[in-house]
Amino acid sequence: MTEKWITVLGSFVADLAFRTKKIPAWGETVLGSGFALGPGGKGSNQAVAARRLGLNVSFISKLGRDPFGDLARRTYEREGIDTQYVFETDDHPTGGAAIIIDEARGENAIVVVPGACYEVTPEEIERARQRIADSAAFLTQLELRIPSVEHGLKLAHELRVPTILNPAPALPLPQSIYPLCDYLTPNESEAAALTGLPVTNIADADHAAQVLLARGARNVVLTLGNQGALVKNARLTEHVPAVDAGPVVETTGAGDAFSGGFAVALAECQDIVSATHFACAVAGISVTRPGTAPSMPNRSEVDALMKR
Repeated sequence: MTEKWITVLGSFVADLAFRTKKIPAWGETVLGSGFALGPGGKGSNQAVAARRLGLNVSFISKLGRDPFGDLARRTYEREGIDTQYVFETDDHPTGGAAIIIDEARGENAIVVVPGACYEVTPEEIERARQRIADSAAFLTQLELRIPSVEHGLKLAHELRVPTILNPAPALPLPQSIYPLCDYLTPNESEAAALTGLPVTNIADADHAAQVLLARGARNVVLTLGNQGALVKNARLTEHVPAVDAGPVVETTGAGDAFSGGFAVALAECQDIVSATHFACAVAGISVTRPGTAPSMPNRSEVDALMKR
C-alpha cells in the first residue's frame, strides 16, 4: 500500500440481490434462482475498489445504528478503510438496494433507497477538510443530496484536489456543479439524461461529451459498457476499448469498479487515457464475478491482466 490517499464521499446501502429468469410485471410473482445480501452503495463500492487497488481511502458517509449499518462497519474494518468521517444517526435507517439480476445475461435492474447516507450534511463534510486537502483525488456520486455533493466538490476544488464526479444515478444537475468537475464520468444512459441526446454509439458519445465540456467539466470519460469508454477534453478525443477478462457473470458493480480504478490511476499520476485503460481492466474483472463490493479485484489481478 502507498501513502497516497483518496477521499470518497458517497452512499452505503445493503445490497439485496435476486437472480431470476425474468423481471416480474406489476402484480406478478416469479421464483428466483439465487439470493445474496452484501455491502453496496456506489460510494462504498468505489471506496472498496480503490482500497483493494492499493491506496489509502477515507470514506465520508452516514449510517443508521442497525444491522445494515453493522454490515458496513464490518466491511470497512475488513477492508482497512478510514471511517473517522462515517457519521451515525438514530433518526434514519441505513439504506438498501433491491437488485434484480438476469441469470442468463448478467444484466440488472436496481431500486435504491439511500436512507441514512442521504442525510450527510455540508457541515459534516466540512469536518473532513484536512483529509480532503491531504488527498490525491476526491471522488463522489449522486446517491446523496445534490447540495452535499456540490459542497464536497467545491471544497475539494478550492483545496486544489482533483475532483471526479460519477453522475450516477442520472439526476438533473445545476449548472454550478459542472465547473467543479475536473473529471465527469457518466455512462451512456447518464450522459443521455444529462444532455437530452441519444447515446448509442461512439459518435453519439462524442457529441454528448462535447455538450458536457461546454457546461464547464474539464474532462469527460463516458463509459460505454462492452465498447469501453470515450475520453474527451479540449485537447483530445480518444476511444479506449473494453478489457475482456472472461465470461460476464454480473454487471452490477462495473461502473463502481471503473470509478475506483480511475481515481486510483489518476492519484498515481497516470494520464487520462492510461487511467481509463486501467479502469476498464478493473471493471473487466469485476463483471466476471457476482456481487458489487465483493466483485472488486485486488491490484495484483489488475496488473496481471494488463500485462496480458
